[in-house]
Amino acid sequence: MERMAFRAQTIVVDVLIAACAFALAWIIPMSPEIPWAALPSQDLLQLVAVYAGIAGALGVLFRRELSPWRYASIPDALVLARIALLTVGVFLLVVFLSSRAQGLARSTLFMAPLIQMAGSMGVRVLRRALHERVLESLSPLKAVGDRAPGPSLLLIGPTSLADTYLRDAARSHDRSYTPVGIVGVDARDVGQQVRGVCIIDHLENLDAALADLRRWNRYPRAILFLEEPGRLKGLTAAQLGRLVNDGIRLLRLPSIVELAQHESLKLLPMREINIEELLARDPIELDRFAIGELIRGRRVLVTGAGGSIGSELCRQVAAFQCARVALVDYSEPSLFAIDREIAESFPGLSHEPILCDVRNGRRLADIFAAEKPDLVFHAAALKHVPLVESHPSEGALTNVLGTWNVAQAAKASGAGQMVLISTDKAVDPTNVMGATKRLAEALIQTQESKVRGTRFSVVRFGNVLGSAGSVVPIFASQIERGGPVTVTDPEMERFFMTIPEAAQLVLHATATRAREDGREARLFVLEMGEPVRIMDLARQMIALSGRSDVQIKITGLRAGEKLTEALVDDNERAVSCSPNVMEVVSSPALRPTPEHLSELEALATAGRDDDVRRLVFDLVAQIRGDKPGQAPNLRVIAGG
Repeated sequence: MERMAFRAQTIVVDVLIAACAFALAWIIPMSPEIPWAALPSQDLLQLVAVYAGIAGALGVLFRRELSPWRYASIPDALVLARIALLTVGVFLLVVFLSSRAQGLARSTLFMAPLIQMAGSMGVRVLRRALHERVLESLSPLKAVGDRAPGPSLLLIGPTSLADTYLRDAARSHDRSYTPVGIVGVDARDVGQQVRGVCIIDHLENLDAALADLRRWNRYPRAILFLEEPGRLKGLTAAQLGRLVNDGIRLLRLPSIVELAQHESLKLLPMREINIEELLARDPIELDRFAIGELIRGRRVLVTGAGGSIGSELCRQVAAFQCARVALVDYSEPSLFAIDREIAESFPGLSHEPILCDVRNGRRLADIFAAEKPDLVFHAAALKHVPLVESHPSEGALTNVLGTWNVAQAAKASGAGQMVLISTDKAVDPTNVMGATKRLAEALIQTQESKVRGTRFSVVRFGNVLGSAGSVVPIFASQIERGGPVTVTDPEMERFFMTIPEAAQLVLHATATRAREDGREARLFVLEMGEPVRIMDLARQMIALSGRSDVQIKITGLRAGEKLTEALVDDNERAVSCSPNVMEVVSSPALRPTPEHLSELEALATAGRDDDVRRLVFDLVAQIRGDKPGQAPNLRVIAGG
């Protein structure tokens, strides 16, 4: 009812403005010598009513009542101009047909639409100025306390994004920070102003801009990156390290995926930048519509929900408005943490924390039968290479048997799709962890969907910055302690992406699979960009910390480690199937059977580690098409 009243008020005001515009256009040109009795036979009030009625009808036709005045913009002004011109055109046609427009001055027809445009846009601009408190600066009576500035803030990024942020901050009356300047990305913009804030320099001259601000006694307490940090070229790790050393907070706005969590907020919240975001490559643009169609309204189950990738998948499926999410994990602290986060961030979402080990097939079957998920993301795994190398039985039970249990439970419960999260270490594996993940991939690839059965897919990608066991938190801890930072080999390279980006691409690949009708299981590889030298990563992190006294120590390769990783094996080929996602095409020489799994389970349960290691590598060798039963090709072995 309130909304209808507002729309009616908008139409009435526009009609009154049109009526006043015509009346003024009629009266202004009149000479003082012309007596009012000499007016044309048509009454002025009738003409005003006709003109205002036409204006009101066109306003309804162009749905002007749906445009809030406090957000008036140039497109609104163009529509109002169109309405004014059409109004005078239709009015002229009406009076010409009725009275041949006798006594109607041309100046009236010229001035009426101009006054109408000025009045219609003027009231909207005034409303927007009041909403954004633009007029407050003109008030001499405003209390000094109300004008107290917040901590100084420097904006870095494109001018258009600076304009958007400053406009949103004004609309929301946010005084958390006081913008003191803008460092743009285009040198041609330097010296211009955006909503009263000067563009003091461009990004390549960031140090000079900061020196100017210090000289003007306006040195920033915080810096807001208006764009993804990976897109801002010209920033160096040394520069950022000096900023951190100076006590400047490095802030950013939510990423495109995080936007779904803040749709109801007037001003998007700023947050601290993570180190891994500054080290990552350029972010990838994804098809949010396809991902939304995949997730929205569906029941989702995530195993390993408390882990790095699993927890991020939970956040993102929640942000894409899934109907329900089941959080399955065997780590009590991790499960408690992600359950509490989902409850606080998405209070309206139905969710259930479930403490369960994926090794327990019967318990998993009961959970799947109760939850009846539409989508299953299997992220539970043992992933720490040296630990799994020392405990091959545990790795086989979790990574291989656990995957089989999840696949069987997904089929039995009628899940629409199951996705296995894999790793680049499964390519030509030289360690037990990679070999168990390759065997898990092969198990999924043996699954074939019935006409309406579960669709299976595997998503394989490289290292994730900031994940549990990643080098980033290890390096950060070592730097905080004063060093040394330990690197196993100067030439070691790895593929890297951030946790949110990895989860996004998993959903992207899953959406790609959902659009296809094939029954066979599919294996996807995420585009990881160029590999990163671990030595360079360590040097960047030391520079970002602002410390010059931290040393790097070379420790040597650990058992099962390789200098480089690959995303595609020798007996596989990658075919692009959608942006940033490739499909791996291969013909495994061996399809693992339940008998293979029974033998592996028996050996692992008995704790016969050497036999488990031998069997796992033997099965992988046969899957890759190597000579059956040959010893694994451990190309890089170190005793530590």
